[in-house]
Amino acid sequence: MLINQDFTWDRSKFIGGSDIGAILGLSKYRTPLQVWQEKVGQGAQAQDSLPLRFGSFAEEFVAQEYARSTGQLVSTHIEPFIHPKYDFLSGHIDRFVLPNNTPLLSSDGKLNTQTLLECKTANPFAKDEWGEIGTDEVPMSYLVQCAWYMLLTGCVRADIAVLFSNSDFRIYSIQKDEELEQLLVDRSVQFWNEYVLTKTPPPPANESDCKLLYAQSKCTKSIEASASLVSKLKELINLNKMLADCDERASQIKQAVMQEMQDADTLTLQGKKLATWKAPKPTLKFDTKTFTSDHPELATQYQVPIANTRRLVIKELSEELNANQSVTN
Repeated sequence: MLINQDFTWDRSKFIGGSDIGAILGLSKYRTPLQVWQEKVGQGAQAQDSLPLRFGSFAEEFVAQEYARSTGQLVSTHIEPFIHPKYDFLSGHIDRFVLPNNTPLLSSDGKLNTQTLLECKTANPFAKDEWGEIGTDEVPMSYLVQCAWYMLLTGCVRADIAVLFSNSDFRIYSIQKDEELEQLLVDRSVQFWNEYVLTKTPPPPANESDCKLLYAQSKCTKSIEASASLVSKLKELINLNKMLADCDERASQIKQAVMQEMQDADTLTLQGKKLATWKAPKPTLKFDTKTFTSDHPELATQYQVPIANTRRLVIKELSEELNANQSVTN
């Protein structure tokens, strides 16, 4: 059942509740640059897919569990809520909690409730990101999402119902914070005006962002390194050497374990398993080399060019450069 997700809704025209956490740098899954790419038409638009359809299906179950646990009625509202001043700020709300069996909307179209509900499913291995049940100790991206929805609807409370796997159901509660809401408005309007409208990308947040932003290089272009960048390169070279030393030490320890185990496939301590050294089950692999040799014309029909991504290669700094840099500094 499709609950509250319009897959035909053009997300490039709005900043929504799932965007604001990423814009603030609070999301584990998206960066401000990825949000920007979506808004300016450079990123992939959300499509109707199995994961999204499952999310809608699970949303209904979580909402029903919330209603059963609290004794409250919940209601959907399909249309998005739009900010009265900035029409590019919007959000779809999962559910609203109805007081005393009243209808969701009054005769003049206003909400008859002060509480909204967000329905989540979460990985059970992420439980440490959630605090005591009933509090507002939730992942920051969810907290600002709820604040965003309270901003748009005027609600003063947002409950989050979350299901971990199929065994742990919890409810958290977040209260209205007007100071936080104003911060969200200011940052989202700034993001929209400075980056989206001007089609200027925000600063990259990580290596992946840099690869997205600077995917192509100019083979004839060269730049001179600044003193600060040379210092960073020295640090990177030293870190790489430290990592290499750690890898070598790890290899030596593995060798010691293998020599001790010899032909045993399991290492134990007082009956508890410490390590295993076994061959995995055999897998089938397509022999491309033999196939190409036996059927060269057929193999050519199925060969496609693969565009390689840029690769950063750090060269060793010469002693003369190090000396000159030291004098300069």
